[in-house]
Amino acid sequence: MTENSPKIQDISLEKIMGDRFARYSKSIIQERALPDIRDGLKPVQRRILYSMFLDGNTYDKGFRKSAKGVGNVMGNFHPHGDSSIYEAMVRLSQDWKLREPLIEMHGNNGSMDGDPPAAMRYTEARLSKISAEMLRDINKDTVDEEWNFDDTQKEPKVLPARFPNLLVNGATGISAGYATEIPPHNLTEVIDATIKMIEKPDITLDELMQIVKGPDFPTGGILQGKSGIRDAYKTGRGKVYLRSKTSIEELRGHKSQIVITEIPYEVNKAQLVKKMDEVRVLKKVDGIAEVRDESDRQGLSIVVELKRDVDANGILNYLFKNTDLQVSYNFNMVAIADMRPQQVGLVQILKEYLEHQKDVVLRRSEFDRTKAKKRLHIVEGLIKALSILDKVIKTIRSSKNKSDAKNNLIKNYQFSDEQAEAIVSLQLYRLTNTDVTDLEKEDKELKQQIKKLDKIISDPKTLMSVIKKELLEVRKNYGDSRRTKIEDKVSEIEVDTSVLVASEDVRLLVSHDGYVKRSSLRSYQASTADDNGLKDADYPIADENVNTLDHVFIFTDKGNLIYRQVFEIEDSRWKDTGSHLSQVIGLDSDESILRTFVFKDLKETGNFLIGTSENYVKQVSFKDLLPGRTYKSRASKYAKLKTDGARVLDVYYVEPDSLDLIYVFTKNSYASAFPVSEVPEVSGKAIGVKFVSLKDDDELAGYFLSQDENEKIVILTQRGSYKQMKLSEIPVTSRARRGVLTLRELKRQPHRICLVTNLLNQEEISIVTDSNNEIKIDRASHQSTDRYSNGSFVMDPKSDGEPIRFVKKIAEKK
Repeated sequence: MTENSPKIQDISLEKIMGDRFARYSKSIIQERALPDIRDGLKPVQRRILYSMFLDGNTYDKGFRKSAKGVGNVMGNFHPHGDSSIYEAMVRLSQDWKLREPLIEMHGNNGSMDGDPPAAMRYTEARLSKISAEMLRDINKDTVDEEWNFDDTQKEPKVLPARFPNLLVNGATGISAGYATEIPPHNLTEVIDATIKMIEKPDITLDELMQIVKGPDFPTGGILQGKSGIRDAYKTGRGKVYLRSKTSIEELRGHKSQIVITEIPYEVNKAQLVKKMDEVRVLKKVDGIAEVRDESDRQGLSIVVELKRDVDANGILNYLFKNTDLQVSYNFNMVAIADMRPQQVGLVQILKEYLEHQKDVVLRRSEFDRTKAKKRLHIVEGLIKALSILDKVIKTIRSSKNKSDAKNNLIKNYQFSDEQAEAIVSLQLYRLTNTDVTDLEKEDKELKQQIKKLDKIISDPKTLMSVIKKELLEVRKNYGDSRRTKIEDKVSEIEVDTSVLVASEDVRLLVSHDGYVKRSSLRSYQASTADDNGLKDADYPIADENVNTLDHVFIFTDKGNLIYRQVFEIEDSRWKDTGSHLSQVIGLDSDESILRTFVFKDLKETGNFLIGTSENYVKQVSFKDLLPGRTYKSRASKYAKLKTDGARVLDVYYVEPDSLDLIYVFTKNSYASAFPVSEVPEVSGKAIGVKFVSLKDDDELAGYFLSQDENEKIVILTQRGSYKQMKLSEIPVTSRARRGVLTLRELKRQPHRICLVTNLLNQEEISIVTDSNNEIKIDRASHQSTDRYSNGSFVMDPKSDGEPIRFVKKIAEKK
């Protein structure tokens, strides 16, 4: 009982799992998913071709049911389920997947639209003509064989493969820890490269690439990126871009259409058409009227019909970038070489193939020589027998039986056993003179054949010339022209915004508190002037007509810059509040909008002038503040503030070579003026240079730009005193000076500047307080005064509230 019990071993789970998974991995790597570098086939593909060959299911005979072929493969060689075998068989027949299909199929074998093939009971298949080259001479002991899964018959470990199938048809597969992606190539180019390697064994990769330009996909297309192809051919890995072949056709009525005649390899045509139509339906691009698939038996054709007067090239670029009209293709050339997976390049693939062919031709030659020698031996015996025919006949007639006749022939005339067997089996009609002549001719031919085979076996040059000759024959019979066009450089795809968005005039509003919106002019015109949806304490920083394609720069008082194109701003009714910038951009709760600028494009050449409460000023060029990749979710910094509570005072846009003067004021009423050109241009992250010379107890009140002598300076003090004076009252000096006093200093309750701005003669001005009171100023009652005047009182901060800003507008004509 103890002897019959199973042997129980105490093994850790880790060891068991490691051992079993290692075996499993080896099995699927070598036996399932990766192709052999010699014939370019996975085991299931090889077994399908060999099984159909054994069944005589070849190109020169009729089609047979696919189910029969699948059953034979499964029953004899591949016990892994009929679906996987049939899928492999179907793929071998698809001319949009393989450059040279190895199987012909009648019936529905799938489509470029991703349609599944018909069931195997409905389709019929046979080997294609070129498959004969894969299997040629397989019965001449050219390749090693092994027992099948149930040890009932043998199957080849590799096919003779009389052309480099790994490159011609490519391969794709995923196994444990390995994947492969080898693209198809042009048979003519690959064979020419192989022949060149025969002629020059030390050929370099660059020389080979003069012949093999790159992959040649069955679906055509345009391949971009020669450097990526070279990387792949050198290391086995590389990245290229594959785009569709397109053309733009002009139609009547200022219309046009994009016609697509070739699409990237392994792109699902139906999904591509659907994706392009979604672009139209969702109006991601303005200008597509219709997308339709016009493919038929004449070839592939997808038409994108466009509306009138639209940018066809712009729309095409958008489709290249956002659909599978252009895709990236990543080489990962992994194959089984020397019984293990290796990442291989072009040179190694061709060398390994040539080594395989040397072995195949040598083994075939040895097989043929052995067969020829055997036949020659028989022929020589027959010729000898015919030369002594009477004696031979007499000996045979006097013998008891066949066996006795053979022994007598061997004994009396020194024939070998094989020769004696051939003589006694000879039919009477072979005894004619004609047959003697034929035997002598055959003898001569066999000797010549053996001599030729001896040379192939013994002389490497002769061997290589045979391989070259046979490759040339394959190229002659099956070679065709290249389908995929190769371009050296990858084209950059620039999508013009005007393609994506319809050009439309709208009303833009950006508020002090950070609310933004755009509204149609119809909505704006249907509302009253004050009915803008803002809260009572909020007010517009920008309120103007713009175009949806314009560019908006929004500056905050804490040094943040938010960029948007107008069309990216939420479209709202004019009566609605709009959306707050903090919903997508991280802003502080006490941060407010300082200035908003709108530009037609991003090619401006001017600078932004920026002054801060920390007494720094700088110029930053427009191009240094262009939006980055993450502009939608993050604000960029245009000013660096060192202390808490510091603010940007104001931002101005300055044209190149501006003659503007900067007028800067401190709270203690010092003022100075100097040219903009004295402020250096620095980066957005730099602090800048000193603005003015400040006393210890003083700080900046504000600044503005002007060069118009007709403008006035307007000052409001913290006590509510209003004053106007001419620009000429402030002498022009240099930057970083203290300047001159603009108010008369009082011993008790001195005036301090609260607000300051410049004012045109045709402008009206009012004061807004923190109590939301608006105090209008009658400019006619305030004459321009000199620097020593303290102005006149126009408000009482205790009752009216603290002044927070000036409001300026053009005076209405009476």
